[in-house]
Amino acid sequence: MKFCGKCRTTLGVTCPNCSFENPPGFDFCGQCAAALQGDTGTAKPRSNQDKIVATVRVVTEEASPTLEGERKTVTALFADIKGSTELEQDLDPEEARAIVDPALKLMIDAVRRYDGYIVQSTGDGIFALFGAPVAHEDHPQRALYAALRMQEELKHYSARLREAGNLPIEARVGVNTGEVVVRSIATGGGHTEYTPIGHTTNLASRMQALAPTGSIATSEQTRKLCEGYFALKPLGPTRVRGVSETVNVYEVTGLGPLRTRLQRSAGRGLTKFVGREREMEVLARATDQARAGRGQIVAAMAEAGTGKSRLFFEFKVKNQSGWMVLETFSVSHGKASAYFPVIDLLHNYFKISGDDDERSRRAKVIGAVLALDRAL
Repeated sequence: MKFCGKCRTTLGVTCPNCSFENPPGFDFCGQCAAALQGDTGTAKPRSNQDKIVATVRVVTEEASPTLEGERKTVTALFADIKGSTELEQDLDPEEARAIVDPALKLMIDAVRRYDGYIVQSTGDGIFALFGAPVAHEDHPQRALYAALRMQEELKHYSARLREAGNLPIEARVGVNTGEVVVRSIATGGGHTEYTPIGHTTNLASRMQALAPTGSIATSEQTRKLCEGYFALKPLGPTRVRGVSETVNVYEVTGLGPLRTRLQRSAGRGLTKFVGREREMEVLARATDQARAGRGQIVAAMAEAGTGKSRLFFEFKVKNQSGWMVLETFSVSHGKASAYFPVIDLLHNYFKISGDDDERSRRAKVIGAVLALDRAL
């Protein structure tokens, strides 16, 4: 401005060299004798470098990036919708969005159900982390549980699309476990990005690209931690771009027979069971009363890691004959599902597997119930 907007008084001129405020009418600065630009009341940057420095200063102050990192072992998951590019080419953008967005929501919901963290959501896929920023000792299993749920929900969604006359949607999922450096970066406006750096995430992305359509591919590292919990089909050694040696790739086809770490340890061989005589006597007395027709409930309460699961395991081994034994487990990731142990118990009793459709499940339930009592 050259004049006051209130009284029309001529304003002073700021020196572009030393920023001294000079009286109106000066042609040269009274402080440093530099030539004044009489057509403006504000100092102009002396060069492009001044503009660059000012821009960098503003960006730094607004973003305030935190560059400190933390080394963690995590499981990375990449999921991508196959054929989304062709879908967007053939349909109006709004129509394509109406088909793709529900599929993305199913993916995100599956990740969050098992306490995963969405690092990035692209137009037709997601990148998620398990084990960070919230640490879980079973993060590889959580990632594969999320991947299986993702594929199951997408299968149902594709069936609805097909019924409506649209093309079905399929996805590929890749999972890998390993070390990364994770750090939080404040991007301004109260937003914070939590991102990992490392080869682990790159290999997970490669697994996704190698996965057959509609399936889940995982690496050797994840297999070692999840073997027995999931059914894994070896796809053989594979050349992966950016990796010098061949990588063993496995397809996750469903749930395995194991649910707990004790079951996995039992398969490898347990150490000798000693002590707990008093607890075993209590269980034996409850067994005798149950055999006599008086139903019993026994609860074992103790700190984590003191041997509750091993106690029941040994009791079951000694008393399995002559009884029908039904087992169920409470898992940390099951808190999102009401009555999860009861549902798991019924699945085991009716011999329902994850591959059974609604008709097969209904037939198994009806058959088992009628075998108990025809009046039912």
